[in-house]
Formats: sequence, structure tokens, C-alpha cells
Amino acid sequence: MVNVSEKNITKRSATAQATMYLGTSIIQHFENDELTTKKGPVFQTAIIAGIQAVKKTSELIPMCHPLLISGVDIDIDIISTTRIRVLCTVSIEGKTGVEMEALTGASTCCLTIYDMCKALSHEQRIEEIKLLKKTGGKSDYHYGEKAH
Repeated sequence: MVNVSEKNITKRSATAQATMYLGTSIIQHFENDELTTKKGPVFQTAIIAGIQAVKKTSELIPMCHPLLISGVDIDIDIISTTRIRVLCTVSIEGKTGVEMEALTGASTCCLTIYDMCKALSHEQRIEEIKLLKKTGGKSDYHYGEKAH
């Protein structure tokens, strides 16, 4: 692991986005922006799984530092007749960033949705997972902006 003992404690945050194709056969089962399968409420369960994954990132990614997370915000939205978007924002006051935590949270949300919906269709797929932005530390990053 990288030695961060000389770094200053700063407010840091990161937002990751994952998009997922569910298809019309799954989306049509949603009522009031939620789907309940035999395993339970899909989005609510995925959000809990994403939060758990954020907290356990250092156990999954070998070189990540264990962190005292200040906050996690996960939103799941239906963005078309076939697709959803997961946004996972993680915040901390610490010496290292939370990009991996945000990416892990968004990924785990999608994996949970896949697991809970696979009885309805195996056509679903996780299409893209990316870091949208990070703030704090040496520099900020916003997806699509050129580095200064």
C-alpha cells in the first residue's frame, strides 16, 4: 500500500456511474420505480449491497486502505425503456481518495440487480462502470474534462 502518513486530511468525494441493460421484459415489471421479485425489492436491496461494498472495498481490492467513510449516497434510476443508471457518491475526511469505494459500490449494485432479476431474464448486462468525478486531495477530476 502507498504510505499516506505525510498527506494532509482533506474532504474528499468520488462519484461513480454504472449503466445496465435490463431489457423491456424486466423493466415492464416495475411499479413506482421499484421491482419486487421472489428475492425482495430489487433497488432497495441493491442500494444496501452497494453501501456494504463501499465499506468493504479494502477487503476486496488488495492495495486499498481501510477507510472511515463519512457518507454514501446511491441513486438508481430507470433511464429508458431498457436501461438503468446507478450513481454512487462516497465522501470522507481523510488522507486518501474514495474512487475505488465509489466504483465498488456502483458495481455491486449492478451485480445485486442482476442476481435478483436473473429469474426474469438472462439478457441483462452491465454495460459501463466509470468514475464521473472526484474532489479533494492533489487534484479534482471530472469525466470528460481535460487535465489542467
